[in-house]
Amino acid sequence: MTATGKQDLTTIHGAKAPFSLPALPYADNALAPVISSNTLGFHYGKHHKAYVDNLNKMVAGTAHADSSLEGIIKAAAGKPADAGVFNNAAQIWNHTFYWNSLRAGGGGKPGKALLDRIEADFGSFDTMKDEFTKAALTQFGSGWAWLVVKGGKLAISKTANADTPMVHGEKPLLTIDVWEHAYYLDFQNRRPDYVAAVLDKLIDWGFAEANLG
Repeated sequence: MTATGKQDLTTIHGAKAPFSLPALPYADNALAPVISSNTLGFHYGKHHKAYVDNLNKMVAGTAHADSSLEGIIKAAAGKPADAGVFNNAAQIWNHTFYWNSLRAGGGGKPGKALLDRIEADFGSFDTMKDEFTKAALTQFGSGWAWLVVKGGKLAISKTANADTPMVHGEKPLLTIDVWEHAYYLDFQNRRPDYVAAVLDKLIDWGFAEANLG
């Protein structure tokens, strides 16, 4: 665990195949009522687990078998023959990062160090929050919204499907999952309500600060 109480993602993602499903950093009802235990049961216990199981089958006996998760993602990115490997490896990474981007009693504003960076790079915290929200709402179909470091500055980005910032030269600090299975059982088609609730009540700025370093 890190100083923020979160999992050490370097250890988790640096592990080699066969990969295992990382434990959630909180109880399955800890994020309710925004994210119910029912949603977590399906999202984590079915979707996330399936990516782990699929990747282990795909890399067994291949050149990827002795690679770390990040190594597989970077090696498979942009290669049509490795599209399935990339999708499953990146989704393991993205989901683990997403769980750690959330906490019960989250939201509010970050500590001074990160807040100063946000204000310097976006002009204000509210501007950053608006851009984060817009990215999450305008990601067509399935994907992710991210707070990242890009070119030495904080920025907002969005990725489709399993795509992830690490293959675009960006360092992720936080993410919001906007695949429908992340929110549909609790919010149905109301993605804006889900995104607003996550940012206001669950987002873990301490995790972002730890990633910023």
